[in-house]
Amino acid sequence: MKPLSLTQFISEQAGASESLSLVLDDIISACQQIAALVHKGDLTQLLGDADSENIQGEIQKKLDIITHDIFVEALINNPNVAGLASEENDEIIPTKNHHDPQGKYLILFDPLDGSSNIDINMSVGSIFSILRCQNSKTLSEADFLQPGNQQIAAGFVLYGPSTMMIITTGQGVNAFTLNPQNNEFILTHPNIVIAEHTCEFAINMSNQRFWEKPVQHYINECVLGCDGPREKNFNMRWIASLVAEVYRILTRGGIFLYPRDNHKSKSGRLRLMYEANPIAFLVQQAGGDSSTGQEQILAIQPHELHQRVPLILGAKQEVQRLKEYHQSSL
Repeated sequence: MKPLSLTQFISEQAGASESLSLVLDDIISACQQIAALVHKGDLTQLLGDADSENIQGEIQKKLDIITHDIFVEALINNPNVAGLASEENDEIIPTKNHHDPQGKYLILFDPLDGSSNIDINMSVGSIFSILRCQNSKTLSEADFLQPGNQQIAAGFVLYGPSTMMIITTGQGVNAFTLNPQNNEFILTHPNIVIAEHTCEFAINMSNQRFWEKPVQHYINECVLGCDGPREKNFNMRWIASLVAEVYRILTRGGIFLYPRDNHKSKSGRLRLMYEANPIAFLVQQAGGDSSTGQEQILAIQPHELHQRVPLILGAKQEVQRLKEYHQSSL
C-alpha cells in the first residue's frame, strides 16, 4: 500500500475545504524550506544572534528573522488568507488580498520556536494556528483576538533527527515525517492518543522556589515517588523546547508545566496566541487536557496579540489533579 502523504491526507481525510487545503499547502511549503535551512546548521552561517529584539524584548536569532520571512512570503499572496500574525512582528500583517472577501482565514505563527537551542544543535520547531476571518475588509488586531476554541486547524513542525509535522483540523491528531528523498511529508503516526495517566513530568526545576503552592505541592508528590502519597515513581524530563516536549507527550505520554510564578512570569511565559492555543488544541484533540491551573487554555478570551499565559498540559488525569490543587488553594 502506497504511503499516505500529508497533502493527500488533508484533501481526502482531514475534512478540510479546498480553500483550507490551499492554505495548509503553503504552510507545508514554508516548513519544508525551514527544515532545509535548519538541517544545514552553521554551513549556512546563519546561526547566532541578530542585532535586534522582538516585541517581547528578547534577542532575536538570525534564523528567527529568516524563518519569519519564509512564512510571510509563503502566505502573503494566498487569496484565501486575509491576514498574518507572527510572534516576531509587533503588528498584524495584512495580506495583499485582505480586502477580498475570499480571504477567509487568519494565520498566526511562531516561525522558530525554541530558537535559543539552535546554536547547540537541539530540536526546534514551527507552530501555527488558523482562525476564520469574520471581516477581511476592515482587518484589525481585534479580528485575531479569538479564544482558542475557535481554531479550525493548528499544528507544529519538529526539526529534529527527522522533520515531523503534527496537525489537527479538529478531527484528531496525526503526525507526518518528512521524506528527504522527495521532500514530502508521509503519514507515520496516525490517530495519536495521549494516555490519561503518566509517570513522567517536564518542568524547569530551577524555578521551584518561585512557583505557586499548588504546583510546588504537585511536584513534591511526584519527587517523593513510591515513598509519597502517589505511591509510584516519576521520571523528570526537560528539553526547554516546547515542540519537543509536546511531541514526547503526544507519543509516549506525560505532563508539561510552565507555570505562573512570583519571579519573572507572574502572567506566565508562553504566548497564548502563538504557542499555548495551537498546542492546547492539538493536545485536547489527542485526548489530553490543558489549563493555566485556574482556567482552560482554549476558553481564554485574548486581550492582546502577544499575551502571555501559564501552561499546563498533557495526561488528562494529571492536569485534572493540578486544577483541583489550584481550586483548593493549597
